[in-house]
Amino acid sequence: MRFALTEEQIDFAASLRKMGEAAKTPGVVRAWGEGESATGLALIRQLAEAGTLGLTITEDNGGFGAGALELIVAFTEIGRAAVPGPLVETAAAIPALLQALPDGALAARWLPEFAEGATLGTLALAVATGTGVAASGGTAAGGAPLALDADIAGLVLIAEGDRVSVATAGEPVTSIDAARRLFPLQPSEVLAEGEGVREAVEKAFDTAALATAAQLLGAGRALLETSVDYVKQRKQFGKPIGQYQSIKHHLANVSIGLEMAQPLLYRAALTLQDETDPAVRARDVSAAKLACGEAAYQAARIGLQVHGAIGYTAEFDLSLWLTKVTALRSAWGTPDLHRARIAAALRAETAGAPA
Repeated sequence: MRFALTEEQIDFAASLRKMGEAAKTPGVVRAWGEGESATGLALIRQLAEAGTLGLTITEDNGGFGAGALELIVAFTEIGRAAVPGPLVETAAAIPALLQALPDGALAARWLPEFAEGATLGTLALAVATGTGVAASGGTAAGGAPLALDADIAGLVLIAEGDRVSVATAGEPVTSIDAARRLFPLQPSEVLAEGEGVREAVEKAFDTAALATAAQLLGAGRALLETSVDYVKQRKQFGKPIGQYQSIKHHLANVSIGLEMAQPLLYRAALTLQDETDPAVRARDVSAAKLACGEAAYQAARIGLQVHGAIGYTAEFDLSLWLTKVTALRSAWGTPDLHRARIAAALRAETAGAPA
């Protein structure tokens, strides 16, 4: 199988990259973390105009009816630019959830507004996997599930098991990434429950985990590019530190990790849009989330190492990507949970193999 993007997908990625560069996203991220969302919302509206928020929304619901491959193309660039906001929820998780529900009325009500960027949505979701509960954003001290940016979302949902409900948000919880403003949710009005809802919730979790994996890959690439530029400029003993073999080896290992994660991301996207077996889908999505998360985390560690102490100061832009990678690595399933999902799938495949 040839894992390569089409010319149209490459052009789409390039246009989103230019958009992020023009927006000067470090300033946008800092403002978002301080509760000033105007510039961030303006950038999100630009992304919506480019079709990003409606990629996986069907044409009947006001979107483009594209597939998971286009989704990961977009979220790789979103991660590269560190765009803030509940984009995984608005463009991936909630569309997957509502379109998979037996009753299509909710999708028809909300998704056209999502595709236009007129409304953002957020979601706290928990999936029982057999190896634990995969939570979307973690839980607050009292056990309430957390959702991203619930204060600006027009639709706030909580989904668990075979029930989806509208939710109300409590006081925000501090995240390691200041731009990830998390809110504990409590369910109120039940929107859907019963047969078919559990499968829709599982599909939403896998779609969101895939989009988060793409974000991590993009963020890892941004960290690598920033680190390479820095070691070309910083001098020690009269020459750029990038000329030292030890630095080259570290950055080469980061590059290899990111390149090895990319095919797993593509494979998971193809599985998500083509595979009907939830176990196979979960296996491939977890492999992608784990690989992209570990590759991005290595990029963050090495990036901090080559920059030195300045790398984690709040005034230095690198710190925005360091904290985002750390937070996203555990969002939509921790590394341990995704390892457990992969192991469970492999055990099941081994048990079912012919002797």
